[in-house]
Amino acid sequence: MATTQVTVSAEDWRIAQLAALGIAIHVLEGAFPSLLPGVKPGLANVITLTVCFLYGWKAAVWVSMLRVLGGSLLAGTFMTPTFFLSLGGAVAMLMAMALLLWLGRGRFAGLTPIGVGVLAAVAHMLGQFVLAWALFVPHPALLGLLPVLLTAALVFGIINGWICHYLLKRLKTDDVVTAL
Repeated sequence: MATTQVTVSAEDWRIAQLAALGIAIHVLEGAFPSLLPGVKPGLANVITLTVCFLYGWKAAVWVSMLRVLGGSLLAGTFMTPTFFLSLGGAVAMLMAMALLLWLGRGRFAGLTPIGVGVLAAVAHMLGQFVLAWALFVPHPALLGLLPVLLTAALVFGIINGWICHYLLKRLKTDDVVTAL
């Protein structure tokens, strides 16, 4: 019987640890009720933001996708509408961050973690909203929720960006990598 040996790099371990942290926050956040349907602080996205600033966009993609998959498996929402909305929001957020990096030629064009956090949160919410409209509730009344949802995204984007900024300062890193 042949055996295959897999070598795990330090980067693989780092991605796994950060994804596990994101999954834990995702599951914990899901255990608390929200004041408004569909509105959560998105604290697990702080991990994705921080990873993007520290280790680059590709690492952030890995952490985010592993968080969505692992979190949904642990929460029992895999392949449910909740899973697809979470996945859609994460993909929209990652695409917005990639666009920012592309426009800034590998940097976030001078934006602080707070600015990137706001743009990521708004993109996440818009991704979820478009998916909800297209797949689940294509009703004009849903548009009435959009201002409330975008306001919540703005508020939580500021909070999450500030937490990311604080983490980056605590880690005392001036050498942030944001290359694609």
